[in-house]
Amino acid sequence: MGSVTLTIGADHPALVGHFPGAPIVPGVLLLDEMVQAAEAQLGPAPLHWRIGSAKFLKPVRPGETLTLEHELLPNGSLRFSLARGGEAVAQGVLIPATATAQADDARRHPENAAPRASGAQWTAERERGSSTLLKMMIWVALRLGRPPARAILYLIAAYFFAFAPAARRHAREYLRRALGREPSAGDRFRQVFAFASTILDRLYLLRQRFELLEVSAEGEELMRAVAASGRGALLLGAHLGSFEMMSAVGRRQPGVRVAMAMYEDNANRVRTLFGAGDPATAPQVIPLGHLEAMLRIRDCLSQGVFVGMLADRSVGDSPAQVVNFLGAPALFPSGPMRAAAALRCRVLFITCLYRGGNRYHVVFRPLADFSQPTRAGRERQVREAIERYVALLEDHCRSDPWNWFNFYDFWHGAPSTGEGAPPPPAPVDGEAPRGASV
Repeated sequence: MGSVTLTIGADHPALVGHFPGAPIVPGVLLLDEMVQAAEAQLGPAPLHWRIGSAKFLKPVRPGETLTLEHELLPNGSLRFSLARGGEAVAQGVLIPATATAQADDARRHPENAAPRASGAQWTAERERGSSTLLKMMIWVALRLGRPPARAILYLIAAYFFAFAPAARRHAREYLRRALGREPSAGDRFRQVFAFASTILDRLYLLRQRFELLEVSAEGEELMRAVAASGRGALLLGAHLGSFEMMSAVGRRQPGVRVAMAMYEDNANRVRTLFGAGDPATAPQVIPLGHLEAMLRIRDCLSQGVFVGMLADRSVGDSPAQVVNFLGAPALFPSGPMRAAAALRCRVLFITCLYRGGNRYHVVFRPLADFSQPTRAGRERQVREAIERYVALLEDHCRSDPWNWFNFYDFWHGAPSTGEGAPPPPAPVDGEAPRGASV
């Protein structure tokens, strides 16, 4: 059984023109907000729900505070009750829709389909940072040292460059956008070698060999200020540079603790890298895709721990927001930012840029503060925060273009927003961790 309060502001887009002069929150909007709040607490859930039963007992007006009580039943259904001041206003049961029902509904009503990030574009391919490659790099780096290991990286990068035509084609499209010109072969190889270099340096980071790397940073005062408040924050990064450098930055700040939220396959790669090292120094990893993920993230934040997520890829058919990125519409998952809104925490943008040799530069920027009340509605606040995230990501893709490590068609499947038109509102995605990846 879970309980949470929620409020639907008068500025919610769904209320425009709805009962002018005497606005009443529509039942469908109550269900939408209820699902978001419930899934944010429960963690992963079906992509769609069907209404088993629903009763709307009292009218609800914008701005009223509601208390939601929900319970996940053994058969996977969700029982809910909404109350205002102890008086029930709605109650019912939602049933998880089957994948077949979802597909049939999408075929029958394609016009109703909300933008969803196409996780298949990258999950269908094996990551180039595979376990075999990681194990080989561990042996070479630990037995021979970093300089010989970096020499071998040229062979690895050359192999990838020569025998991964699809990745090479997609990387070329990205570099064309980021550089504003046709990329040369040198440009494209430099991107691949930067990727290989960050894989190697993951080993030294996770083995506590920080002295081998030269790390500069800007914006660390943001971390210190949040840490001083006694509550943690979400650190949203991207597949830009080295996300693992985040743990090294945390160790530079006395009293700062950092956990990383990632999916199980990626968590296993981190454990492979850590290998036989001291478990006491291993970074805390929160596996996403489990029911307890949101609870663990919430507990970390309440204990003053920073939790890092990557927010530029989605997993599966998770809802997304369309944002112009490097000159064309692209889909960005809305789950991570909705998680921050549900958890009422601060959000910082983080990127750890590889600058060649053993040099890295870490950047922190403020994104959103969901802990403070705002006159803007939650939907608008989330939407604007995602737009700020994408704008910062684009800035750093242009300043450090060889740090982008999404070797797939990133712009595939994004509907056009129209010339100069704002992106549509972020669709429902109450399951906060879904849509984040590492």
